[in-house]
Amino acid sequence: MAQTRKSRRRSEAVREAVAQAGGIPEAAPERAPKRGGDPFTGGLRRREVLPLLVLHFIAAEDSYGNQLMERIADVTAGVLSVNPNTMYPLLRRLEGQGLIEGQWEHPERRTRRVYSITDEGREEYARIREEVEPFLDSMQQSIAAIRREVFGA
Repeated sequence: MAQTRKSRRRSEAVREAVAQAGGIPEAAPERAPKRGGDPFTGGLRRREVLPLLVLHFIAAEDSYGNQLMERIADVTAGVLSVNPNTMYPLLRRLEGQGLIEGQWEHPERRTRRVYSITDEGREEYARIREEVEPFLDSMQQSIAAIRREVFGA
């Protein structure tokens, strides 16, 4: 019971800090969060962090979907996990927008689709980087404030 209250207070503090950091509206306290309604990952997804990471990794080297999902999970220490139902529509959308190009690794067998970034993709990557950086800075400051408040560190 005490653990539940402690957990609830921690969730409320996190929601408040994230709301201050990114303008994410607070959920009503009596309402349980929806599946996938985590304020951190929700904010990251709404702020174009996922397309930013995809373009970032593809700009560094040609990549395929599963590889991108693993890299995103690694760089975010699992905080932002991406499943195929999210990744592949995103890749198709980015390809449709002309930001990336996909080629089958072995066209005769359609094994893996390997993506490379286009010139337009590099421009969009630069734009998203500028747009997302203030949000990430505010998230970092909010998390530091929470750590100081709760752990005194």
